[in-house]
Amino acid sequence: MGKIVAIDLFSGAGGTTSGLKKSGIDVQVAVEIDSVAVKTYKLNNPEVSVIDKDINLVSGDEVKEHLKVDTDDKLMLVACPPCQGFSTIGTNDENDERNQLVFQFLRLINELNPDFLLMENVAGMTRTRNEKIFKKFLTSIDNNYSVIYNILNTADYGVPQSRKRLVLHGIRKEIIDNTNLTLNLPSKTHSNIPELNLLPWINAGVIMDLPPIEGGEEYIGEGIYNHVANKLSNLNIERITHIRNNGGSRTSLPKSLELNCHKNRSGHSDVYGILDINKPSITITGGCMSYSKGRFGHPTQNRALSAREAARLQSFDDDYIFVGNRGQLAKQIGNAVPVKLAQASGNYFMSVYREIANGQSDN
Repeated sequence: MGKIVAIDLFSGAGGTTSGLKKSGIDVQVAVEIDSVAVKTYKLNNPEVSVIDKDINLVSGDEVKEHLKVDTDDKLMLVACPPCQGFSTIGTNDENDERNQLVFQFLRLINELNPDFLLMENVAGMTRTRNEKIFKKFLTSIDNNYSVIYNILNTADYGVPQSRKRLVLHGIRKEIIDNTNLTLNLPSKTHSNIPELNLLPWINAGVIMDLPPIEGGEEYIGEGIYNHVANKLSNLNIERITHIRNNGGSRTSLPKSLELNCHKNRSGHSDVYGILDINKPSITITGGCMSYSKGRFGHPTQNRALSAREAARLQSFDDDYIFVGNRGQLAKQIGNAVPVKLAQASGNYFMSVYREIANGQSDN
């Protein structure tokens, strides 16, 4: 029996690749421009050929040079185009060149003619101001692909994090026509609604068995990597201590500890907050190791999250090692597709592949 062979565009540090590999998909090629993310990717996925350059300069023919695809195999093209332009804090400018990277995905779809498509992006990609770009992309593939997409919550797939993401699955129309397949998104495995009889959501408490460390310190010990945290100023230690003892939000701060920029403002209330370990974490971002960038204060220690804690909240295995300085670690982890979300899509496509293979063997 053959297999699914995948190409991971905009692979970053390898969250998508890691999830797809867990589902049994053979990831053979990755494309990534960030040199530090490439080092992390290669360290953890040495068997994958990495094309480390601007995707605008990568042709379908160059990708094919790295592929080993047999006649029974199905080709899958995966993309998580950088999403800053689509995010709620982005410019939402349809001319933002980062937004245009979705059309590089489109170009490579046309050049490689894959059987399956998987795209993950921020929920904001479907908002009114960005809809034009997304709809143009959908229209451009409509002749050849059946597509389904929706906004999913990563917590519903076993990620200890509440993170809304657009997930798109596509299958070549001729495959659908020949097999009577029903196109679906991944089935939820977890829920906070007991009546659904799914596994309960996984809470942020998954970080609590890691050894305690001080801000600015890195734990060096057997089997624990990247457990390093940024140092906090004395003033921020005062703030975190007060907030932890008074409900977990910066709204509890007395005037003497308030930041000038927060006075008389109610926005970004998660900033300087404490992570609640009794529910999935808030969205892990590139600022996940900075106390001032979100509800990233440690529940019991006077510091923000360590890189390893953030990686756990993104459902990376503990033996997945990230390369770089603290800022680079946070960026790679925050920008990654949560591993278990990618694995859920991988599991769906593997079930589709088995259905196709069984249908062919029945004929």
